[in-house]
Amino acid sequence: MKGWPVSPLFPCVLLFLTFLFASSVAEPVAMRADLTHVDSGRGFTKHELLSRMAARSKARMATLRSSGSAPAVTVPVARGGLDVGFSEYLVHLGVGTPRPQRVALTLDTGSDLVWTQCACAACFDQPFPVLRASASSTFRRVPCSDPLCGHAVYLPVSGCAARDRSCLYAYGYGDNSVTTGKVVEDTFTFNALGGKKHAAVAVPNLRFGCGMLNVGLFKSNESGIAGFGRGPLSLPSQLKVGRFSYCFTAIIESRTSPVFLGGGPDNLEAHATGPIQSTPFAPGPAGAPVGSSPFYYLSLRGVTVGKTRLPAVFQSLREAFVAQVQLPVANGYTDADGRLCFSLPAMKKAPAVPKLILHLEGADWDLPRDNYVLDNDDDGTGAGRELCVVISSAGKSDQTTIGNFQQQNTHIVYNLESDKMVFAPARCDKL
Repeated sequence: MKGWPVSPLFPCVLLFLTFLFASSVAEPVAMRADLTHVDSGRGFTKHELLSRMAARSKARMATLRSSGSAPAVTVPVARGGLDVGFSEYLVHLGVGTPRPQRVALTLDTGSDLVWTQCACAACFDQPFPVLRASASSTFRRVPCSDPLCGHAVYLPVSGCAARDRSCLYAYGYGDNSVTTGKVVEDTFTFNALGGKKHAAVAVPNLRFGCGMLNVGLFKSNESGIAGFGRGPLSLPSQLKVGRFSYCFTAIIESRTSPVFLGGGPDNLEAHATGPIQSTPFAPGPAGAPVGSSPFYYLSLRGVTVGKTRLPAVFQSLREAFVAQVQLPVANGYTDADGRLCFSLPAMKKAPAVPKLILHLEGADWDLPRDNYVLDNDDDGTGAGRELCVVISSAGKSDQTTIGNFQQQNTHIVYNLESDKMVFAPARCDKL
């Protein structure tokens, strides 16, 4: 989300950051925030969770295609929307002083703008009050004379409010959702990394959108979006951090997940439960200038199912699982969401499934079984049991999605200084 586009068979996009409009913090600070999965604690069965994940994956791919992006795939958590709850993980922050107001923003590595609902003229429903500018002593409107306003790269659509000469913006997404409002500044409050359990760190003068007219597919428990992309308006860029990372706890456990900005656990080796690997961010589509897209790209060279090495094509991968799993395919071949599920007879022990390894440039990501297989027995009777491979088709294209299900209990580090992604299996609830 969202994301890490991964191109099959060719390298894909160098990280591009500039701090022209970064915050006024003199030195980078290390912070932590909590993430919650959008479906956490909402009582969904495993089958329902799987259906919702599949629907979000298909919607993300439609978003990328509609926005004219590369023949690639998106991973972490893409932007919010859809009746099924397109948003995946929400980052919880405080905005304003002296009492920070609550916001819950979709963590989106596929866009730059940070915004939350504010002074609403037309807003979608959210489960807590929208941000009130009058309640913050540090809230400030960015004037339209600021170099940011009218900058075609950073704010493709902007203008000037006649009444107070403040900068206006309109920001759209590939699913046709739009936020419109004023560009503002205020203090953001995070958890202090390495401090006492509930210690906080306040970062002043961060720029974000005060979303006053927000229309489209916003039907989750978000209040806006936190762009973690490569541009100067993204949250990592404004914080001037050299890296950020997250670690998703198991989706079915409903535990909070950490996101680290500017730091992380002191010793990655001490928290890793397996090998620490890295893969470089890669150039984007042929002819695309560096920095022209907010996405981070990786080079996916192939996939191994069991002992069979395959090109990175979903159809080949699906056929390999069908050939190697000694069970009948449920619902003819795949169900309506394009998922691959196998029927598991009552009282029969689930069989071993072939290994799944993603071959990235310089790294082989050997996925744990729980990161690509879901055993479904929702009614508890043993009837209608299924074993589902959580890999969704992207339709007729060669695209696939390395989703947050595959990233469970893996510490994912975006090393912006070295232009690479570092990853290692970890107990995310222990970080």
